[in-house]
Amino acid sequence: MVTSHDESFADGKGTVALVTMGCARNEVDSEELAGRLAADGWVVMEDPSNADAVMVNTCGFVDVAKKDSIDAILAAADMKSDGNSVDSGEVGPRAVVAVGCLAQRYGSELAATLPEADAILGFDDYPEISARLTSILAGEAHIAHTPSDRRTLLPITPLDRPAEAGTSHASIPGHGRSIETGHIEPSALSWEPPILRQRLDHSPVAPVKLASGCDRRCTFCAIPSFRGSFISRPPADVLAEIAWLATDGVREVVLVSENSTSYGKDLGDLRLLESLLPAINAGTDIQRIRVAYLQPAEVRPDLIRVMTSTPVVAPYFDLSFQHASSPLLRRMKRFGGEEQFLDLISMIREQSPRAGIRSNVIVGFPGETDEDFATLMRFLERARLDAVGVFGYSDEEGTEAFDFEPKVPEHLITERVHRMQELVDELMSQRAEDRVGETVEVIVDSIDVESKSAYGRAGHQGPDDGETRVQLVSSHLSVGSMVRGRVIATEGVDLVAEEVDL
Repeated sequence: MVTSHDESFADGKGTVALVTMGCARNEVDSEELAGRLAADGWVVMEDPSNADAVMVNTCGFVDVAKKDSIDAILAAADMKSDGNSVDSGEVGPRAVVAVGCLAQRYGSELAATLPEADAILGFDDYPEISARLTSILAGEAHIAHTPSDRRTLLPITPLDRPAEAGTSHASIPGHGRSIETGHIEPSALSWEPPILRQRLDHSPVAPVKLASGCDRRCTFCAIPSFRGSFISRPPADVLAEIAWLATDGVREVVLVSENSTSYGKDLGDLRLLESLLPAINAGTDIQRIRVAYLQPAEVRPDLIRVMTSTPVVAPYFDLSFQHASSPLLRRMKRFGGEEQFLDLISMIREQSPRAGIRSNVIVGFPGETDEDFATLMRFLERARLDAVGVFGYSDEEGTEAFDFEPKVPEHLITERVHRMQELVDELMSQRAEDRVGETVEVIVDSIDVESKSAYGRAGHQGPDDGETRVQLVSSHLSVGSMVRGRVIATEGVDLVAEEVDL
């Protein structure tokens, strides 16, 4: 039965659907918003067309992501009810609200240029999201914030920052609490603080935030300006959230942040990740931990040792190289180069020969010469990474590189991206073929009963890095099960395996 808006909103709360754009960090933020709303009596729905309000959690990283987010807002606005559709059984949303990075980054500017959104909410609205949504549905106007540099909310040096979260007045999305209060006291949560989250899907894989923000000053990146300074979550919070997720059917957790290798530096322990990972292994029932977003210049020998020796940690290294030309990396305000990166890869493979290594690279950064581009191509041929994301550079306002000269012409960026993509596609397929005969452990995402196949990712495969299809012998497997398979073939970057005994 379709419920009318008046009926669903009769108790002062209503129904809301969340549409998430962008990265895994945004997925965590959406589930925190869902947890806050559910704790205050809202019904979180999967279908936006049947909700009172649609909340689009936007991405504001690069132009393509911004466009996708705006398209999602416009699509939600197209579903809005005109008040005459209830009799036909079609009930569209009454309000469309933009949250997330694009909303935070542009605030009042976005509100002025995107009237299709009924409100633009920033991160500091998250602790009061229920009250905000109630007022919006009641027809009250919301004045969008004026964007500011969130890095100014805390001192640049972590040691100069307040020891207690309660001394600041900023909300940190995805941490399950407000910095201003230092704790949460919702009346209707089914778990204890500091976890404030409601899952929006039933996947056996879920992201968990290690930290938010970034203290690095990469010249191409605007994220620190709207996400703020790097702030680590206390280890107890991370452990509690992972333990709770394990009771909710999650078998693999992906630890995410802007820079996971910096975890703990603002808490006075730059090696905190090295103690957190064994603590997760010993203190929770999770089957696999995957660590994302490692800064190559900060990857320590002890961290590699812990990651390769802790049973629960996947044999997977997500290394953000971005380029391999040392001069160009300096213009990016990053460190390292071709030989240093190859040494790091060798160190990893000495301790875990079958580990998966993935990265992203930027092509066409201002000043990139033919020689720089050739260095990057050569590095990738020598590195033989399992997965590589290729991105063409685009100017981002508010970044240092925006004013850099000389610019690489657009047609040349397009040509270089095409050449690079062809190379990495070939290299990734070769790397997959190297795994024929290898035994892999796969956490099952889905099962095709008719073909007797299970689909999921092996330890070396990240969330966006292909999958493994396991031809099953067992009939008792379900989503979330761990299945072992011997790789017998490849389909591009994907693997085909046959089940063997665990």
